[in-house]
Order: sequence, then C-alpha cells, then structure tokens
Amino acid sequence: MPLIPLRPLLETVDKYHFAQGAFNVNAVAQAKAAIEVHEMFRSAAILQGADLANGFMGGRTDFQNATLEDKKIGAKNIADAVKKYAENSPIPVVLHLDHGKNFDSCKAAIEGGYTSVMIDGSSLPFDENVELTREVVKYAHERGVSVEGELGVLAGVEDHVFSATSTYTNPLKAVEFFKKTGVDALAISYGTMHGASKGKNVKLRKEIAIAIKECMMHEGIFGVLVSHGSSTVPRYIVDEINALGGNIQNAYGISIEELKAAIPCGIGKINVDTDIRLAVTRNMKELFARDVALRNSASVGAVYELLEKNKSAFDPRVFITPIMDTVMYGNVPNDDVARICKCIEDGVKEVVGTLIVKFGSFGKAPKVERVSLDEMAERYKKAGIYCKKYTGRIKKI
Repeated sequence: MPLIPLRPLLETVDKYHFAQGAFNVNAVAQAKAAIEVHEMFRSAAILQGADLANGFMGGRTDFQNATLEDKKIGAKNIADAVKKYAENSPIPVVLHLDHGKNFDSCKAAIEGGYTSVMIDGSSLPFDENVELTREVVKYAHERGVSVEGELGVLAGVEDHVFSATSTYTNPLKAVEFFKKTGVDALAISYGTMHGASKGKNVKLRKEIAIAIKECMMHEGIFGVLVSHGSSTVPRYIVDEINALGGNIQNAYGISIEELKAAIPCGIGKINVDTDIRLAVTRNMKELFARDVALRNSASVGAVYELLEKNKSAFDPRVFITPIMDTVMYGNVPNDDVARICKCIEDGVKEVVGTLIVKFGSFGKAPKVERVSLDEMAERYKKAGIYCKKYTGRIKKI
C-alpha cells in the first residue's frame, strides 16, 4: 500500500496508549529488513532517514559535507526503497525525516517522497523556532505531510546534532509551541541523550512529559510527545564487538525499563538508531571472523579493512562505503555482497523486533487508519492546521 502520513499512526498511539518505535535506516537492506520485521509482529512502521542520511544515500560517503542536491538524491533513493517494500505490505508504513536542519532540507525530503518530517529548531530562541516550524508546517500540511518539532536541547552527538549539555523542556512552553505551530508531534528533552555514551543508570524526568500532556488535555490540544536519543545500547552487543577486536568505550544507553515507564506518561514515539548501528557492526565483524577467506574478497575485502582500521567506530556508514551501489539502490552483484546484506538485515531485525514487543506496538497495525496524503491534506485544511489563525485546539482530524 502507499506510504501514509504520521498523523493517523499518532492518533492510534494516543488512543491505545502504546509507543511506536521509529527506526533510522541508511541503506536499502535496512529498509527491507525493518519493514519485514514489522510485518512479522503486525506492527505499523516508522522508518526514519536523518538529514545527513539523505546525503549518504545520495552518494556522499563524506556525508557530513553533503549538499542540498546530495540530500535531494538521497531522499528519493530512500523513499524509492521504502515504497518498494511497502507497496505489497499489509502494514501501514511512514517515512519520516529525522532532524531536518532547515526548511530546504524538509522540502527536499517531501519532494523525494517522505510522508512526515521533523524540523529541528531546538537550537534557536523560542520565537525563531516557532517561526521556522510554522513555515515547515504550512508547506508540509498543504501536502498531507505530518510534522514533528523539537523544544529543549538534548546533550550528545548524532550526525550534525551536537550539544555538550541538556536543556530540559519547559512544559508551559511546550503547550505554547503546539498552539503556535500546529505540529503533530513534539520531541522533548527529559533526560535522554544522543549517541552511545548516555551515562550509567540514566533516570528520565518523566514528570516533564506528564505535565505537558496534562496541560494539553486541559487545553484540548492533540499532540504526541517524542523521545529522541532513546537507544538502549545493549551491553551484550557492545561486549561482543569488543571481543571481536573493537574498542567501544563508555557505551551506555537508556534502560528499556525507563523507556517503558515513560510511555504511560505521554511518550508515544521513541527514536532508535545507535542500537541498529551496533548490531550491524557486530554482525559484520563476526562474518569476517568466521570466514577468513572473505577478507580477501574483491568486492567486500575493503569492508573488512575499514572495520580493522576504525576499531572504535560502530556506524556502518564508516565501513560499507565500498559497496555504495548496494547501499543506495539495493543491487547485489554476488554472494559476498549478499552476505554483507544479510549482516545488515539480521542486525536490524534483532534490534527492531525486540523493541516492537517492548514498546507495545505489536498487533496494532490493523488499528491504524490508512490515509493518503491527499486525504490528509484535506483534513488539515478543514481543521485549519496550516492557516495563520490556528489555535491548536483540535483533538482528532
């Protein structure tokens, strides 16, 4: 079926009180595996491409320096892959832009085929964040595309997103933000962190989410709260990587127990990226450890060399650059490349399958309304969600 906007899935999350994992993909094989494992558990799926992931999928192996044109190419490549595997899928699938850097990045993603975007204006003063987010909401909602904003700053590093310290979200400001922008979802800062080094025994400030949701209910405002920087960083995977010659230090995530406890407090979308990176890296290291001859493969031997050269890295984008045609388009020229693809797919399924169950989205796919972008655009229009006088007082559309 065609991809759907995020809004109908958010309404299901809000009604049935579970959380939907949102999983970042950086290769065609990851998109394929993510959809397949969601099908297995009868869960709807949110697949995310980060702003710089679009650059990577546009062919820029130095994705930190990706241009807008690179991102346009990559957005279409990711969207084409997701559409291919979602086309005959029985589950609803959303393609969401993670950490859109500016209006142009969001516009490029929408033009490429994304059905939901995040605009990250969290580093800006409040009024400037509102202004930028409103601009994206107007453009996106007119096209039936849902929008996530962000208020508050998370510490840590993820692609181009960096902050040394956290600034917690002010609940009253969050409600004001919903009112002034018309966003469908809002990423908040309540104790999570980007990256693999979140610190030991992190305790989330769940009272922040509770206060925001209670104020929203009082005001009659619809919106789902989003937890960024929520990777669990499984200890067993880190240990296995290090046992295989890796050198990953000070890697700690958010415990699953803490994340599960945040769900009834109002967290409805939980972003995960690092866990997948770790599992895929571990799988590739295991493959080359088992099959020594593969290290000399003409097609994937260079992947092994990069794994050996970058022992402290765990982002597969560091290692899979020798097979970019496979990464970008899904072409698998021989059995050696197919084995790398299986490492990627198995890593995705291991992580995502676990979290589908833990977050409670299994079996919920039939409850999500299948809404086209055109239908969603009409609903937004009738609700006035992208007009200048929008007040935020809308429960369901």
